[in-house]
Amino acid sequence: MQKDLKFLSSFFLILFLLINLSVQAQQIDTLKAKDSIPAAKVDSLIKAEHSPRKAAIRSAIIPGWGQVYNKKYWKVPIVYAALGITGYIFIDNIKTYKDLKFAYAAKYKASIAPFDSTDYSKIKPRYKPISLESLREGRNQFRSYIDYSAVFFMVFWGLNVVDAAVDAHLKAFDISPDLSLKIKPSYNPLANTGGLSLVMNFR
Repeated sequence: MQKDLKFLSSFFLILFLLINLSVQAQQIDTLKAKDSIPAAKVDSLIKAEHSPRKAAIRSAIIPGWGQVYNKKYWKVPIVYAALGITGYIFIDNIKTYKDLKFAYAAKYKASIAPFDSTDYSKIKPRYKPISLESLREGRNQFRSYIDYSAVFFMVFWGLNVVDAAVDAHLKAFDISPDLSLKIKPSYNPLANTGGLSLVMNFR
């Protein structure tokens, strides 16, 4: 029984080593095939595959689509958080502006002859104690806030487009086979000491 177990364990060990050597050989062949392609051709192939124009257009149509196209999925929540927050602020400013505008108009009608108070009861309770002048100032202020929030929303949408285009441009930046960084042992005969050195090769 022990002989059978030893035989099986030896068989599986040899089989594992053969499979491992075969996989490593295939990986080496693949790397050699990639290294045989000129760097300029590799860059052109990647740039053709990842078009900055396509990335920019996609992000302009649907925010985050360009980031998905560039496989930068982690940026999509950031894009939607920025646009979601500014969009919410924009909508909330419009709502508050409309409430203040209505409250001001209703109070103004009720304060002058013939003292029309039909809309006064429709004013939200929190705006009723506020003076007419304060309502007017608040209305004008929130009108400005609407403009600012709309500008910020458009800026973040534009940044989303720019980010997608820049990522697509830099897609082939750091994959050139002409660069290599190696760690090599070194020896200083004068000081009679050893050490490690970083060597960058430009081929």
